Amino acid sequence: MNDLLDLVVEQGASDLHLQVGQPPTIRLHGSMTPIDGPILTPADTEKLMLAITPDGHVAQVKLNGGTDFGFAFGEKARFRVSVLKAKTNYGLVLRQIPVRMFSLRDIGLPDRIRELLYRPRGLILVTGPTGSGKSTTLASMVNYINENRDGHIITIEDPIEYYHDHKKCVVTQREVHVDVPSFSEALRRALRQDPDVILVGEMRDLETIEAAISAAETGHLVFGTLHTNGAAKTIDRIVDAFPANMKDMIRTQLSSSLVAVVSQVLCKRVGGGRIASYEIMVNTTSIGSLIRENKTFRITSDIQTGANLGMITLDTHLMSLVNRELVSPDEALEKAQDPNVMREKFLELGLKLREL
Repeated sequence: MNDLLDLVVEQGASDLHLQVGQPPTIRLHGSMTPIDGPILTPADTEKLMLAITPDGHVAQVKLNGGTDFGFAFGEKARFRVSVLKAKTNYGLVLRQIPVRMFSLRDIGLPDRIRELLYRPRGLILVTGPTGSGKSTTLASMVNYINENRDGHIITIEDPIEYYHDHKKCVVTQREVHVDVPSFSEALRRALRQDPDVILVGEMRDLETIEAAISAAETGHLVFGTLHTNGAAKTIDRIVDAFPANMKDMIRTQLSSSLVAVVSQVLCKRVGGGRIASYEIMVNTTSIGSLIRENKTFRITSDIQTGANLGMITLDTHLMSLVNRELVSPDEALEKAQDPNVMREKFLELGLKLREL
């Protein structure tokens, strides 16, 4: 197992897959790459699983068919591990969490985002599909606050991914199922722990979403994640989590407490590696009114005209990555929110596209 983890760190792979019937496989720059070596047997995957899985989690796999946990591979890296059973055999997927913190500039976020991190209260959402780099973006934001503001940061995660040292801030990191039973319980307790900044690893259920909005309203800067694409869909997803009789009240709360939505996707970079593309919406009086009046479909046009506030649509950002030859036109089309419009623009520019 140590040899495999060393290889993942050396190669800069994002994931390691260990499944019966195939050799160990790494995800390198977004592509699945088998490692030269023998095909794994049921005994192999069980041995590899037992090498890194704590006893309590082994019991959970046997009982529930799966478990998740984080662990440190010496000083080299941290991994988020998902152990599962498939066709009665054990399988593992390990996601590498880099030890080094990235600056906001390193990950390609505009400088205007920094201003939002000095807000005393409100809700900042980082959204996107699984594996789009949301945890890295949130860790960079929390690290920026930790280095530039003083206060108390509480993170609630499942599992803890990036470890934050105490810098200018006191940092309390709580792991769901280890330190506290649930996100909503941790959030409720957090309000009595004198926090300035709260990070909610995942806003999974109504209770957690409600607690996060109310914490943002009562004078805390709250960060949260959702598996949604784009600012408008993120707002709709939050509102849709509530029963009909509460929707108007939540729209009103969101219209005033929401600070920004950063929606992202990871693209294959020309020449290797990966690069994030962002949609950034900063809440304004106009966008607040659209949220309150249930006209989220008009938010995109406000984002298009809000460049001076640091706003940008995902498709505009993808186009700029193509223009700078960082991302191929085909990759941009695959990730675009409106691929038909983008295809026409590429054809007008005379760019070659893969035949469908």
